[in-house]
Amino acid sequence: MSEPDLRDLPPLLRVGIKGRCPHCGEGALFKGFLALEQRCEACGLDYGFADSADGPAAFIMMIAGAVVLGSALITDAYYEPPLLVLAAIFLPLMLIVSLGLMRPAKGLLIASQYRNKAAQIINPD
Repeated sequence: MSEPDLRDLPPLLRVGIKGRCPHCGEGALFKGFLALEQRCEACGLDYGFADSADGPAAFIMMIAGAVVLGSALITDAYYEPPLLVLAAIFLPLMLIVSLGLMRPAKGLLIASQYRNKAAQIINPD
């Protein structure tokens, strides 16, 4: 199975989904599943600015929850399977969808922070 062609996407989406450096698009953004590298190995950009916090998790919970729960409700309405069958199908599906979307969402939020020059504002008061 070949990798989908991402060349038609805008650069921000392309580097976010692929988990690449938001500056050069070449270096890796992640060193683990969700852990960030210290800096880009290609251009040397320091990833210290990147703090996506709980943003990706919040977005993914809403998206995956709506899709999987909606599917479970429709399945229950049409086929009326036992609760154990619903749980056996849709709990693993929720885990797969959530984990599958987490890394691209985090990459996209970090790329968006870089492109928009997001910074923490500290109130001197």
